[in-house]
Amino acid sequence: MMKTVLTAALFAIGLSSCSEAASPSKVQNVPTPAPAAALPAAASATPLVTGLPDFTALVEKEGKAVVNISTTQVIRRNQRLQRFEDDDDGFDIFRRFGFPAPPRSQPQPRTERAQSLGSGFIIESDGYILTNAHVIADADEIKVKLADKREFKAKVIGSDARTDVAVLKIDAKNLPTVDLGSSQKLKVGEWVVAIGSPYGLENTVTAGIVSATKRDLPDESYVQMIQTDAAVNPGNSGGPLFNMYGEVIGINAQIYSRSGGYMGLSFAIPIDDAKLVVEQLRDKGKVTRGRIGVGIQEVSQDMATALGRDNTNGALISNIEADGPAAKAGLQNGDIIVKFNGQGIGKSSDLPRIVGSAKPGSSVPVEVWRDKASKTFTIKVGEMEQASEGRSAEREYRGKQQENAFSKPGLTVEPADPRLLKQLNQRQFDIKFALQVRNVDGPAARAGIQPGDLIVGVGSDELKSLKQLEDAFSKAKPGSAVALRLIRGGQLSLYVAVTLPKKGDEE
Repeated sequence: MMKTVLTAALFAIGLSSCSEAASPSKVQNVPTPAPAAALPAAASATPLVTGLPDFTALVEKEGKAVVNISTTQVIRRNQRLQRFEDDDDGFDIFRRFGFPAPPRSQPQPRTERAQSLGSGFIIESDGYILTNAHVIADADEIKVKLADKREFKAKVIGSDARTDVAVLKIDAKNLPTVDLGSSQKLKVGEWVVAIGSPYGLENTVTAGIVSATKRDLPDESYVQMIQTDAAVNPGNSGGPLFNMYGEVIGINAQIYSRSGGYMGLSFAIPIDDAKLVVEQLRDKGKVTRGRIGVGIQEVSQDMATALGRDNTNGALISNIEADGPAAKAGLQNGDIIVKFNGQGIGKSSDLPRIVGSAKPGSSVPVEVWRDKASKTFTIKVGEMEQASEGRSAEREYRGKQQENAFSKPGLTVEPADPRLLKQLNQRQFDIKFALQVRNVDGPAARAGIQPGDLIVGVGSDELKSLKQLEDAFSKAKPGSAVALRLIRGGQLSLYVAVTLPKKGDEE
């Protein structure tokens, strides 16, 4: 199983080279050659990279503002005293001889303390500290240890789980601070330095280079991460990532690991994103984000073709909240959002960040692709609420209904039971008719359709009848694609494009 951990890193590369020299051969009676045409000058042999960087001045200046964070979480559990009740044979002895058994003991409260370590850095001399939200999550007590060994209890000013940023405050004055830079100027290949407390080893310095910028990670819809090869390990989470000017350009947050330790892939939250969060946390103690009430997915090439679009830019609406901001503005399932408030949507992961930065209550223009043409709507942005857990899907009803097979796409379907639709509509779906997939083969299977899926739309149109699905496949030309909207597992709404085989390729 792959684990994701947080921290910061060092990477060293050794280069070796070798050369081979040949002894000159003896030449006699060689005539003087005729003058040759002038050759172009050789390219400059000046290397693009020379020497290795010295981080000592950076560490001496900035390391004083890096702190160690330790948290304690009190866990209360009920524990039954270990007596006869743990051994049924013990009670059998009393019953066998006719004596009353002793009363069973009542569960006794037991308190455990879970401790964890992380890192952080001072951003203001009067005690404001920046770290990761997950470092201090669910903590009952937070202690901050400075580089000069002084320790303070810290209070949480605010925490934002979506960006994994938190602001702490300790009661101290005249503290050393870091310099905050800009992650926008960061380039792939430049050196970076991380300082933190991996495994509790305070003020550990590691270095590496920027491996990539604007990296999208699973479940990180509001942050595009900085990827580095700096060595990070548990305990480095929340520590600073510096550029060569001694400026913080990121907060070390995650690593990709199979073992739980460093494997060469480290990720940091860009400091520009963190600055926006810090400002709101200090002012209001929380982060306010915009929302428009849509579920989205990436636009694949097959899906773009099926919807008459010549590129894959944008975010495809796979589910739209009834009476939500987008629905009220006139957007529909199957629309591709290509611009929001004037900003282009290159991929679906761009949309949550752009919408989240919009001010709730503001009205913004939204450009969508629908019916092979661009359309513009105006949406009044709503305010995002605290994320809540979705309910698990109830058991699906399976009655003895007539199944209908479509040989061209490889689908066998039947009308979905009305009771199932009622359950789905209680979860803010708005479905009047659906076809449930019973068997799948050929093109439909390659498109990713699974038994149990509910087909609720064709293209951007709501599915209203079995004949509508029949017509969609009968009119589709060989080699073309038909876009279907599905509900999977009672919760996930998505689009798939079923590409029909070309003539001569039929299975």
